[in-house]
Amino acid sequence: MARDRKPSRSRRLSRSRHARFTVLSVATLTIGTTALVEMPVSAAAKPKGHDVSSHQKSVNWPKAKSKGARFVYVKATESHTYRNPYYGQQYHGARNAGLVRGAYHFALPHKSSGRTQAAYFVHNGGGWRADGWTLPPALDIEYNPYGKKKCYGLSKARMVGWIKSFSNEVKRQTGRRPVIYTNYNWWKMCTGNSSAFASNHALWLARYSSSAGSLPAGWRTWTFWQYDNGGSLPSDQNLFNGSMSRLKKFAKG
Repeated sequence: MARDRKPSRSRRLSRSRHARFTVLSVATLTIGTTALVEMPVSAAAKPKGHDVSSHQKSVNWPKAKSKGARFVYVKATESHTYRNPYYGQQYHGARNAGLVRGAYHFALPHKSSGRTQAAYFVHNGGGWRADGWTLPPALDIEYNPYGKKKCYGLSKARMVGWIKSFSNEVKRQTGRRPVIYTNYNWWKMCTGNSSAFASNHALWLARYSSSAGSLPAGWRTWTFWQYDNGGSLPSDQNLFNGSMSRLKKFAKG
């Protein structure tokens, strides 16, 4: 998903996404330089959603809902120093339009501890309450978009420890374990395909294809699936693995 730094932001965004998802299925269509993944066959039966950051600025939420959006994750923070300046309009605007919404944090594990970043996240929009409209906080942990060290210079064991530290602090402050957003290949490379989180963390799988493909170790299914980086809704396209009533129950906890 999106990270926020001013210099050459759009070029890094494009380069990072190509690096993260180089293998697309035969269902992918190419028009010019843009890869468009066909809508998954299962999409018609599952709630559609998306995720947004400062790149989308002020979102037209009634329009997004009219195009089928039922939930959204809004970027709140990055590392322990950045807060999305459009967070208020995006997060509260989504709720006012009738969408189930939640907040996510873009992790930079080499900058500070998991506990530090989790605390910053919760204090700057990453909270949760059992109202049926607020999704659990989410941790976006993926390829390093700012340098050549894909795993941020952390060993597999240190990365697993960092994620545990983040999760424990979010749980301590909000009562919920964070949803983990990741890509199978990154997870395998940077955590050693750890199965330590599958029993009590929902999986938000990133794979731009017409099928979800392999899951990280321990998870038997995905809860959210980000299947494309563009479509009818602003920014990345997502599905929830269940009905609308199940989504509301998942949100309520």
